[in-house]
Amino acid sequence: RLWPMMLGIVVGAWAGAGVITGGNSGLALAALGVVLIVYALIGLANVRLAVKPAWEKYLGLPVGVATGLVTGATGVFVLPAVPYLQALNLERDALIQALGLSFTVSTAAMGVALAGAGVLAGDLAGISLLALAGALIGMWGGAKLRARISATTFRRFFFLGLLALGLHLALRGIL
Repeated sequence: RLWPMMLGIVVGAWAGAGVITGGNSGLALAALGVVLIVYALIGLANVRLAVKPAWEKYLGLPVGVATGLVTGATGVFVLPAVPYLQALNLERDALIQALGLSFTVSTAAMGVALAGAGVLAGDLAGISLLALAGALIGMWGGAKLRARISATTFRRFFFLGLLALGLHLALRGIL
């Protein structure tokens, strides 16, 4: 069901990786930060998007390519994949699995693109693998926590996390 989006993520990440490896990624980070802030505020306001099942076959690939381009440009793979996946109205566990799959594909595509550009080599590759282990432990802990809190609480913390990430990226891009 999600393979067109995953394919688009790979293509977009490879195409956009030149931005993050270039010297002027600050503006891209600041813009992404602002978009994340807006998205988090909309989510905290409880605005709901919906994609009809008939439209999935048309939207998956472009959403994936856009997500890949944002990933390639900034190293962050939240937009527009997360709002799109939420708009599919998946059940909570299916949404978490879809998000995990999207993040895994984005991470792998970005790693391959950076390695191909000669940026991810030697010590940096080892540190990245160590960080990946930390992310996997975090996903495991998140799954345990998710089973113990309400969907409303989970959603609130999710958007507060995106808001914090957006503020961080916007400030980092500006400074």
